[in-house]
Amino acid sequence: MNDSSQGRPDAAVVAMVDHVLDLAATWTAWDGNPFHVDDRVHTPHKAIRRVADHLIDHLAGLEARMVGEQPVPDHWHASAITTQADLAPFTREDLDEARSRLTRLARTWANRLGALTEEQLDDSPGEGWTFRELALHLQGSTYYADAVGRLA
Repeated sequence: MNDSSQGRPDAAVVAMVDHVLDLAATWTAWDGNPFHVDDRVHTPHKAIRRVADHLIDHLAGLEARMVGEQPVPDHWHASAITTQADLAPFTREDLDEARSRLTRLARTWANRLGALTEEQLDDSPGEGWTFRELALHLQGSTYYADAVGRLA
């Protein structure tokens, strides 16, 4: 991680989403054959679903901790399953939906993190990562998009 993302967790989340959407812009060329990476099956829809779920899951946890609540555990099957919807063709309309959804989630993260002081970012309430560490963890969501990659 570079120094700018270490100091600016909001920028780290936005950069992650920008990377995902840059790759997703090529996914309308997907031929329908899933990608097998590690022990998982990956498709364009699944990559978008996983990135969005990851952002939502950790945002819910952050918000709960901010008000002194225990985060509600998620019950998603995560990347362990591939749904029928994940196998659908990835159309121009799907790309537009992904752009809207992920861009709004990234802005929500950026706004929330940008409103926190340095102390709040580095000494966050409750159990788990600090909010800065959490935002930097989200950079790993590029894994799902990188598994599909840039398509010709």
